[in-house]
Amino acid sequence: MNPSRSHLQEHPVANHAENNPSDSPEYIPSVEDDRLAERLASITEEEAEARAAALRAGLSDYELAEEDAAVLEFDEDDEDYEPYVAAPPALAVIGRPNVGKSTLVNRITRSKEAVVEDVPGVTRDRVSYEAEWNGKDFTLVDTGGWEQDARGMHKRVAEQAEMAVDEADAVIFVVDGLVGATAVDEAVVRMLRRKKKPVLLVANKVDAPAHMSEVYGLWNLGLGEPYPVSALHGTGTGDLLDAAVKALPEFAEHGGMIPAGGPRRVALVGRPNVGKSSLLNKLAGSERVVVDSVAGTTMDPVDEFIELGGETWRFVDTAGIRRRQHMASGSEYYAMLRTQRALDKAEVAVVLLSVEEPVSEQDVRIIQMAVDSGRALVVAYNKWDLMDEERRYYLEREVTRDLAHISWAPRVNVSALTGWHKDKLAPALDTALTSWGRRISTGRLNAFLGELVAAHPHPVRGGKQPRILFATQPSTKPPRFVLFTTGFLDPGYRRYITRRLRETFDFTGSPIEVSMRVREKRKRK
Repeated sequence: MNPSRSHLQEHPVANHAENNPSDSPEYIPSVEDDRLAERLASITEEEAEARAAALRAGLSDYELAEEDAAVLEFDEDDEDYEPYVAAPPALAVIGRPNVGKSTLVNRITRSKEAVVEDVPGVTRDRVSYEAEWNGKDFTLVDTGGWEQDARGMHKRVAEQAEMAVDEADAVIFVVDGLVGATAVDEAVVRMLRRKKKPVLLVANKVDAPAHMSEVYGLWNLGLGEPYPVSALHGTGTGDLLDAAVKALPEFAEHGGMIPAGGPRRVALVGRPNVGKSSLLNKLAGSERVVVDSVAGTTMDPVDEFIELGGETWRFVDTAGIRRRQHMASGSEYYAMLRTQRALDKAEVAVVLLSVEEPVSEQDVRIIQMAVDSGRALVVAYNKWDLMDEERRYYLEREVTRDLAHISWAPRVNVSALTGWHKDKLAPALDTALTSWGRRISTGRLNAFLGELVAAHPHPVRGGKQPRILFATQPSTKPPRFVLFTTGFLDPGYRRYITRRLRETFDFTGSPIEVSMRVREKRKRK
């Protein structure tokens, strides 16, 4: 018998139920049950599992959908330990501005991850991407345009490019094949000779045989045979990559050892100019990212391995989000997409807020973006060393008013400028990630709900009182709970269940996803 759609409704609660301030008020019992933890502790694991097994068996009296089987038969085995391995070699891509370095990076990585726009200077930091060619894994490092005698921000961009060369195992030097060698290109060659790294000379934008006349002249740079390529159309990149992987060693000279599955990934997100890049530089102990008083300096997500709290982390500095996605344009729009992608790839998001400014609508929107992506969450309040007592008073009021829906997120007060309290970040990250991966046994979960509902049953609505038949947690990262019920639970009651879940099992720093599956009894034949 195929049940009708009305019998098999699933109602997602998830973040909507616990994080949306506009949702209906939470159910508040007349007398709060403060002995729940005590009663749960008195129930042995064997008793809890026996109760859960009986409830699970009782579901056979109800109409179940095919997809219910996957939810009810998940594996609770712990994850395997991941050993450490040597880091893959690094290949840096450098050259003067607007010769097509980021376009070549996108061609090699077979993606559109590097921000590209038809104006010079879009890339400013050195940005790492995972790449592979003919079974050889390596790290591809995109850089900003190198300029001789540059000043201000352009000087810091050039310094980042030189640092990329210092840490690389081989270098791709890109010149404009239609223009030929310029005085700036010759200055880059002198810098590369000092570094004594293997260099592959690339003449980009060579789309036709007629363009080869300028390519032949590049022999005069003294870097060996130039590789004519078209990063835009892909011609010639295969021969270039064949030569590149031959020049690379088996492992990175400066990479050290990393976990086989990679270090835990942390995304730094926030509005422009709140100090994300300054914080990354302070954590890295070097000028890893270009910092400038001009808002929006960072365009690409910037990865960096950071030693913090005795553990290696992979921090990703992202572009500051200044407006809604549909209002952004050009490189800002694509930078925003890459920020979202960085969030999706991360395990935990650190949202940076500046205590000098009031909590804004955009701050709340960015926090919600992190929560909606299902990442663990830590909120860092930057520039704390500059705050006076009056501002502290108003900040606490703003947090209570605007950020009450993420009161479960660890809070760290830091100074990116001085490094004050940066050591507090690692424990907060550990706490959030532990909660993000926490699994509650089926027996303990059903014992919790049984005790909670017995003390505070769902209110009667229209002469009916919905019951929770069975509960399970089919997945983690973030923790996801599924409740099989006989009817819809009021939004306020669902919020109450979610809060008590948090209080009882400690999900500090992690969003919780909860969904209902309303099931009706089988009809007797």
